Amino acid sequence: MTEATPATSQRADLEQAVRTYGGYWDTERGLRTLRDAGHEPRDKHTRRILRDLAQEGLLTKVADRPVRYLAVQAE
Repeated sequence: MTEATPATSQRADLEQAVRTYGGYWDTERGLRTLRDAGHEPRDKHTRRILRDLAQEGLLTKVADRPVRYLAVQAE
């Protein structure tokens, strides 16, 4: 991951990470990813981004408590 610039948003960086790395995603992994990209994320905002990505079909919810998602594989 490259360091965040003012032009990059947390949502864009997290979406790119999901597309690049795939696998399982939860709030903790999202927070770590955003910190590594140079952001100062908040739990609530990170959860919102993950829900948005799931709504758009990039992630599929696989567990409710704690919430966990799986990246959808592009064909």
